[in-house]
Amino acid sequence: MQMVLLTALGVGGATVVGVILGFIFKKISHKFSDAVMGFAAGVMLAAAVIGLILPSLEGGEGPLPLLITVLGILLGAVCISLLDRLVPHLHRMVGADTESHGGGNERVGKILLFVLAIAIHNLPEGIAAGVGAASESAQALAVAGGIALQNIPEGMVIIAPLLAAGVGKGKTFLLAASTGLIEVVGTFIGFFAVSISQAVLPFALAFAGGTMLYVISDEMIPETHAHGNERSATYALLIGFCLMLAMDYFL
Repeated sequence: MQMVLLTALGVGGATVVGVILGFIFKKISHKFSDAVMGFAAGVMLAAAVIGLILPSLEGGEGPLPLLITVLGILLGAVCISLLDRLVPHLHRMVGADTESHGGGNERVGKILLFVLAIAIHNLPEGIAAGVGAASESAQALAVAGGIALQNIPEGMVIIAPLLAAGVGKGKTFLLAASTGLIEVVGTFIGFFAVSISQAVLPFALAFAGGTMLYVISDEMIPETHAHGNERSATYALLIGFCLMLAMDYFL
């Protein structure tokens, strides 16, 4: 229980840290934000593979563990893909808001929809952190750390659109921080789902890994390559990946 509490506090608190930084640094260059996002993508990639997918394969012999892991990865990706169809895509919402010239209420409505989209997308990330915590392995720290690092720039990016739409600073902070609360809820869902039956742990680990891989490929990497900073973002991703690899090696 102590592990899941620390995990929930870490992934949820990282969003709040990002929100605070968003207030301090309202205008951040694309080059810097793309590098930070690339680094976070590398950390999450290593966490997904080392902390979730590889442990899913352990503890079994023959083709069955492999089939369970592959099925979990694919179903995790499919679930996030369906989620993308039900809620606005995060980065399309940012672009839509930036180009919007509608009335104030319409603009605020789009921003709130954007915040809701981030909150809903945060749920599977929280579940991934909770599943990692339930595995009680050293890699669980890597998974939680990877998600937390990704939450910091995500928390930062919410602030500017809300303030530009005329939302007060207090409400902006509460709305942005609430997206991290969803991850806390997801963390406990993932933890207790696995705690009910350890038999589902290999599938749950792979499922969580699949959701993270989808987010990295569909959202994070395209976003880092959207402003002409592909090279620096790619090196930042590699540095993030190698850092998590080193942490897993020494831990």
